[in-house]
Amino acid sequence: MPLRRLTLQREFIKSLMGIGKRLATLPTKEQKTWQLISELSQLNHKLPARVWLPTAAFDHHVVRIPHTQAVVLNSKDKAPYIIYVEVLECERFETSGIPLRIPETCIRSARSVDNLLPECVGITAEQRAGSFSTVPNYDNDDEAWAVDDIGKLEVELPEGHTSSSDNISQFSVDSITSTESKEPVFIAAGDIRRRLSENLAHTPTTFRKDPEDPSAVALKEPWQEKVRRIREGSPYGHLPNWRLLSVIVKCGDDLRQELLAFQVLSQLQSIWEQEHVPLWIKPYKILVMSSDSGMIEPVLNAVSLHQVRKQSQLSLLDYFLQEHGSYTTEAFLTAQCNFVESCAGYSLICYLLQVKDRHNGNILLDSEGHIIHIDFGFILSSSPRNLGFETSAFKLTSEFVDVMGGLDGDMFNYYKMLMLQGLIAARKHMEKVVQIVEIMQQGTVS
Repeated sequence: MPLRRLTLQREFIKSLMGIGKRLATLPTKEQKTWQLISELSQLNHKLPARVWLPTAAFDHHVVRIPHTQAVVLNSKDKAPYIIYVEVLECERFETSGIPLRIPETCIRSARSVDNLLPECVGITAEQRAGSFSTVPNYDNDDEAWAVDDIGKLEVELPEGHTSSSDNISQFSVDSITSTESKEPVFIAAGDIRRRLSENLAHTPTTFRKDPEDPSAVALKEPWQEKVRRIREGSPYGHLPNWRLLSVIVKCGDDLRQELLAFQVLSQLQSIWEQEHVPLWIKPYKILVMSSDSGMIEPVLNAVSLHQVRKQSQLSLLDYFLQEHGSYTTEAFLTAQCNFVESCAGYSLICYLLQVKDRHNGNILLDSEGHIIHIDFGFILSSSPRNLGFETSAFKLTSEFVDVMGGLDGDMFNYYKMLMLQGLIAARKHMEKVVQIVEIMQQGTVS
């Protein structure tokens, strides 16, 4: 690939990392969210471009970042944030042309895909320039990425606003209203009865807007629903090769140890599959950009146990019942089984890797009932501030046991059996795991 194209990609990643470092200097979560939205809006002016998201598994071009959907994640000192990236899939990145820029105004004025195609795709360069009268225009990629205007905008919070989440919601409402069809919509009575019966079966918890935790509402929204909503509001959404990706940008932390944990988890997952042990874990991709920055693959359709407790005000078992139905329903029994198999898997992970700093903020619960541990910054005998106060081999609370049906329940016995089978399988192939750690030890500079 020509050096020029790699330079564009480097500048794109550099812009994302620079945003994260500047957010860390702001005092409140609300100011960080507003600054994030503003800087991503500036970054959008340089897209589409010959750049890609390195965590994706297919060739594509980045065309747009829906900036109002980005949120700052919970962190005590740093400011990691999650963004959603609209891309157009292509057969081969090196030979595919850069997608045509489509103005945001096209999606507002078009009432259908038929109207959208001639109105937006067929516009000339002069017409596109007129649509961006208040936005910088660049004739080519070199000019766009040579101008470092990201981060220069001073954001003033409007008076009387409540939170960034309110602004995001209002943006969505305005977009929907402006594209609303005036023709009446007819819904069959049978469809109404079906929806009512589904809603009466169980009503999942709805997370409320929280200025101190704006990510809760965004992460709670089902991924397919988010994809549908963002696609409907995107000027590129009508294209058949449109895809939506997401990534967490993290600055101020060394992710090389996270990468080691990912490699060990992937190896253990392969071992358990080979030995037919039904343990469930979710290794997520880690991309190390420097000694203090990188990208993380988000876990879709999952929220932290801290968010579950704070938003629902329910015990973990009651939350399960509200999300999946009563004890005897197939949905609850499936979610309970998923919970046990994942809890056993991560209990062994914590034991084998000596994972510390386990709290409800870095343990996720997905929509299918799986437990997912994140943040492996303290493993292999390291602990926060080297205090070493955590003596438990893994985290198994009374709430976890309640979801399994109690100490005398069949599912808790199943949990113990999985722990034994998983440990025997891991010991059988221990050399595969030990080799990964030994290689990292040899490259460590003390």
